[in-house]
Amino acid sequence: MFVSYKWLQDYIDLAGVTADELAEKITKSGIEVEGVEVLNEGIKGVVVGHVLECEQHPNADKLNKCLVDLGAEEPVQIICGAANVGKGQKVAVATVGAILPGNFKIKRAKLRGEESNGMICSLQELGIEAKLVAKEYSEGIFNFPQDTPVGEDAMALLNRDDQVLELGLTPNRADCLSMIGVAYEVAAILGKEVKLPSPEASNAEETAADYISVTVEAKEDNPLYVAKVIKGVKVGPSPLWMQTRLMSAGIRPHNNVVDITNYVLLEYGQPLHAFDYDRFGSKEILVRRATEGEMIETLDDVKRELTSNHLVVTNGQEPVALAGVMGGANSEVQSDTTTVLLESAYFAGVSIRKASKDHGLRSEASARFEKGVDPNRVRIAAERAAELLEKYADGNVLVGSVEADTLAVEPAIVSISLNKINRVLGTELSEEQVKEIFERLQFEVLVDNGQITVTVPTRRGDITIEEDLIEEVARLFGYDNLLKTLPVGSSTPGHLTPYQQKRRLVRQYLEGAGLYQAITYSLTNVEKATQFALDQREPVRLAMPMSEDRSLLRLSIAPQLLEVLKYNVARQMDHLSVYEIGSVFLSNGSDVLPEEREHLAAAITGLWQLHPWQGEKKPVDFFVLKGILEGLFAKLGLEKDVQYRQAKVDGMHPGRTAEVHLNGEKIGIIGQVHPSVQKDLDLKETYMFELSLKAILEAAVEPLQYQAIPRYPSITRDIALVVDQEKVAGDLQTIIVEAGGTLLKEVLVFDLYEGERMEAGKKSIAFSLKYFDPEKTLTDEDVTKAHEKVLTALEEIAGAVLRG
Repeated sequence: MFVSYKWLQDYIDLAGVTADELAEKITKSGIEVEGVEVLNEGIKGVVVGHVLECEQHPNADKLNKCLVDLGAEEPVQIICGAANVGKGQKVAVATVGAILPGNFKIKRAKLRGEESNGMICSLQELGIEAKLVAKEYSEGIFNFPQDTPVGEDAMALLNRDDQVLELGLTPNRADCLSMIGVAYEVAAILGKEVKLPSPEASNAEETAADYISVTVEAKEDNPLYVAKVIKGVKVGPSPLWMQTRLMSAGIRPHNNVVDITNYVLLEYGQPLHAFDYDRFGSKEILVRRATEGEMIETLDDVKRELTSNHLVVTNGQEPVALAGVMGGANSEVQSDTTTVLLESAYFAGVSIRKASKDHGLRSEASARFEKGVDPNRVRIAAERAAELLEKYADGNVLVGSVEADTLAVEPAIVSISLNKINRVLGTELSEEQVKEIFERLQFEVLVDNGQITVTVPTRRGDITIEEDLIEEVARLFGYDNLLKTLPVGSSTPGHLTPYQQKRRLVRQYLEGAGLYQAITYSLTNVEKATQFALDQREPVRLAMPMSEDRSLLRLSIAPQLLEVLKYNVARQMDHLSVYEIGSVFLSNGSDVLPEEREHLAAAITGLWQLHPWQGEKKPVDFFVLKGILEGLFAKLGLEKDVQYRQAKVDGMHPGRTAEVHLNGEKIGIIGQVHPSVQKDLDLKETYMFELSLKAILEAAVEPLQYQAIPRYPSITRDIALVVDQEKVAGDLQTIIVEAGGTLLKEVLVFDLYEGERMEAGKKSIAFSLKYFDPEKTLTDEDVTKAHEKVLTALEEIAGAVLRG
């Protein structure tokens, strides 16, 4: 809400309070003032000039040579390029030495050989936004009314010697979406009285009921509809002061009829609409729900299809307005309009919000109806507009109004004890102080033995319960006056849970390993929702998705991380490693909330190490990512409980993918992204893993035990085994570990051979076995005995043969 400081003074005495001081007081009372704009900041030397002569520049086709009276002894010559400049006009002139927006200084100059002593200005050149300038002056200079005195300060006449406060209103403070509403608020803050307009129109001899009737079918959506008729209207420009006030509030002037409805909208917060009575099409107003497929062409020349959820104003047959949102083009007030049918109504916010959202129409009127207007201002706003139409459009207001009234609104009555107010706020306010605060707000208040009963006016529809009254007392007493107190009672210092500590450890480790954290959307599309999912379920669909690409809850994080790689690779970031800790969502049925599980995923591509000086480049591979994962498990104390098993997963390379198992249960996958998927994403070799973080962090871990460094030497034996090609090294390693007994401490694979000298269908895998005893020096006999058991087990269980 933009509030003109000068306009506000029509309703309240602001003597001694500057705009900046007022902004600070309003902010301290609970409504944030986001800024105070000085409209003529940095501008000076602009006056009203009278164009005495205007002729074409002798040396330029698109320039005019003007003789302009500035109220000084002698007129001056000014060269002007505006196409609409002409003799007899009153215009804004920046004199020599004047300063315009952008610190643009006006100097004497010669244009094509002719002297120019100043500049005839458009409103845009005076700092007014183009979208706020009336269409007739959107290109070219602005013309003042002919009775404007020459030499007067043009900025003052344009109301630019004003300051505008921008209020950041929360949805509950709809009462301040009007100048009078803001005046009530400021009056309460300053402890002053509000001066309200007293509209009085001299009625004509005819009555409005002779010209129009009102019927409302949708009474819940429109409990009150008021219609007035004004004849003999002359459509033309509205008074300059009204135009400038509208522009200060962010509304573009059109003509006197439309400007008056907008002016009253800003003044009272009550939206109005003016119909051309002669174009209305009947003597009947019928307010109803639209029928399915019914059409209306609105004022923006767009044809819109309606549904039964939309409220329309009709002439008994066809819609003439989308109620509370926008009028119809078929009854628009135009330059030849002589009789105006004025609408002032109370529309329910829900139906207005529905129509506004469905048609993408957000207007000043719809915004107010959605948040709630004061039902007791519907009639007075109509009377105010009628008075202004009589005064500034030469209208004759017909006697009375035609109404359809089923509205039953009573002021809210809320009671609260003085004790509760003081207990909640930590204050020691007296009954008199609390009563005085409510009286400043112009609430009726009754105090009886510590019980305070407040009758809340209808303009403050946000106050319905005790807590609302406490808030009003607190903000007008002053939040900065509330005492600072420490809470009483025992308290315990906050700390991280074991789960949170481990999650933080995971982040620290991965970032230390060179991975960057990514945060991606939890919403995805049909194609990616189940891709790489550890637990395949039907994805959860949103009831109202923002788009099809964000319509489902994800079952896996990995697809989003691959999109992160794709985005960065497309921007010449070729070497990437990212991880994310986030939630996936598992459906439990249509009527049950989904289960939310925390996963850990990572993806890497490009080079893992790059040392240009040494000429060393190491591209990422499966074992780089597996090494990172093994380091993480070691950090969490799970290295002995984790196994990797070869697997086939859709979207992953069939020969470079493994399942990750923890204590025999699958907790994730690791491997290379399938080449076809890589190609679709324009990626080179890319590797990823995804794990159930919940399973990892909640796994039981044995207490950490330290072992002494061995004092005795170890003995290493290497073996090369010939086995079937289908045999997995991990299975062979398990057999070796189980057979090796207590002396076998370490088993490593160090070679794989499948060359031409190997028998068909066979391969050679070499292992290095380390034996030692912490209590003594091993002998060859001790090692040979244990080693023979290993070889026997390999031959019997796996059919392995020592390679000769």
